[in-house]
Amino acid sequence: MAIPPRIVGVGGGGRKPRVPPLPPARTVLTAFVAAAALAILCLLSSSSFSRTSSLRGPWGSGAKSGDRYLYWGGRVDCPGKHCGSCAGLGHQESSLRCALEEALFLGRIFVMPSRMCLSSVHNKKGSLHSSNTTLGQRWEENSCSMESLYDIDLISKTVPVILDNSKTWHEIISRSMRSDVGVAHVQGISRDELKENPLYSNALLINHTASPLAWFMECKDRKSRSSVMLSYTFLPNVPAKKLGDAANKMKQILGDYDAIHVRRGDLLKNRKDRFGVERNLHPHLDRDTRPEFIKKRIAKWIPPGRTLFIASNERTPGFFSPLSDK
Repeated sequence: MAIPPRIVGVGGGGRKPRVPPLPPARTVLTAFVAAAALAILCLLSSSSFSRTSSLRGPWGSGAKSGDRYLYWGGRVDCPGKHCGSCAGLGHQESSLRCALEEALFLGRIFVMPSRMCLSSVHNKKGSLHSSNTTLGQRWEENSCSMESLYDIDLISKTVPVILDNSKTWHEIISRSMRSDVGVAHVQGISRDELKENPLYSNALLINHTASPLAWFMECKDRKSRSSVMLSYTFLPNVPAKKLGDAANKMKQILGDYDAIHVRRGDLLKNRKDRFGVERNLHPHLDRDTRPEFIKKRIAKWIPPGRTLFIASNERTPGFFSPLSDK
């Protein structure tokens, strides 16, 4: 069952966006088979969720006549170049937060994808795929239910959310087929126009086709602090209960600590420019990420004697050892 076309708006003279279909109905059995091959995050928490969502919040009890909805797609960053693959969790959280911000700005209920794929680059416990495995099968095997990652009810206290495998969502699709206001298919239209133009604001459902590069490209003005409605910490602060419990146990083991991310390995490689000359895109990175320089940079925030956790892709054993004297 696809979203029915009713109202179409394309900004900037672009082409008419294709209508993303609803994900097919899946059985509970499929969920448990898929969960066996998921990443460590899923293994912590997927087992208690079925593929059919039943939210406990007020938006999970069925569609109401005055409600309006916002839909960006059945997968994060899809339609676009990431439909058959999946980016890192932080990348996808930026995209998801961008969509949630638009729903918050428009005063609409956000229709969230029911699953999120975890990139195999960051997932050492992912499945081993045979050469006959399709992109769709790989995506499915590496995906987690959204409820296994985030507390949907807690998100809904800030931005009302339903999942796209819920009964409510299917009710909305049925209603939009019978409704005069129906669905507004939009692409390249500003949030202000979506809110102020009755052609879109009166629609039961806005089906927003975001940038094919990534959803977060729709939030390019985030450098303007006045435009930021949800902080970068919003989604990490609403984890599913099992993930939150696991994180609390880890914090108890580590105690009070500070943490920094030092990216070196891949960024230190030289690459040929268009003239064939080898260059480093980040010429000062090697100097700026050495222990003696890090000491100077963090002295303002991290006093001597603190426990410091360093996340890094530096491959040299003991590279950060000089920091231990502080």
